[in-house]
Amino acid sequence: MNGIDFLRKLIPQYPLPVVVISSLSDKVFDAMNAGAVDFVAKPAVSERRQLESFIRNELLVKIKIASTAKISRIKQQVMAQEPEKFTAHEKNLVIAIGASTGGTEAIFAVMKDYGADLPGIVVVQHMPPGFTEMYAKRLDNQCRVRVKEARTGDRVLPGTVLIAPGGDKHMHLVKVNGMYQVEVKAGPKVNGHCPSVDVLFESVAKVAGPNALGIILTGMGGDGAKGLLAMRKAGARTIGQDESTCVVYGMPKVAYDLGAVEFQEKLSNIAKKTYYVLNTM
Repeated sequence: MNGIDFLRKLIPQYPLPVVVISSLSDKVFDAMNAGAVDFVAKPAVSERRQLESFIRNELLVKIKIASTAKISRIKQQVMAQEPEKFTAHEKNLVIAIGASTGGTEAIFAVMKDYGADLPGIVVVQHMPPGFTEMYAKRLDNQCRVRVKEARTGDRVLPGTVLIAPGGDKHMHLVKVNGMYQVEVKAGPKVNGHCPSVDVLFESVAKVAGPNALGIILTGMGGDGAKGLLAMRKAGARTIGQDESTCVVYGMPKVAYDLGAVEFQEKLSNIAKKTYYVLNTM
């Protein structure tokens, strides 16, 4: 059997944390769906020191994170529900989402219950370069909303999700002629990440202020917590994933402890809460 079939047999019987080493292929998302915690891109190495660097700087970090993950004995398959109704169309709103470890499946769990009538959505999911485009295409095929990897100048339109490209660039929200757009530009790592959730959230706080909803999902560390707090201080509404449904209750916990989270919700309730919050803004 292949690795994905193996995972589908392994996880229900022996719920162990699994880290996948993958070539550039969307099959890695099948592995995430089958229960893997995280993945790293297979390195192109020509000498021993490059392999040692990969093991020390990437693989070992992922293994340590995976060791703290909560693995469900039975993966619940939930069908997409009919979306709620969004009524505040006259307002220029935007949704910003940040996630890390466990986030590929968490984002899908939220997106599958979103309708195409929602305001534009900008997303940072920590992921190696190349994989974000495949992930965006996968979501685009599975969800009602339109999903694409972001490029500078892309407009944040209703029913559209823009995912920050993995690599060495951060995604910022900007406003041009009264319309939200994204700017994707190179910058140093923030909180050890590029793209960084904090960078996105802080730009949303500055540009959209009270016309934004911030959502922070499962992930190790604290990236996004300070940015979500900045959003809340600017008048935005905020949602954090609860501990019981996080693969790693890191980012949402730090945000909650800082006072950045207005509503703490189970993953299965975040889409419904999104509609509730937006309709009361």
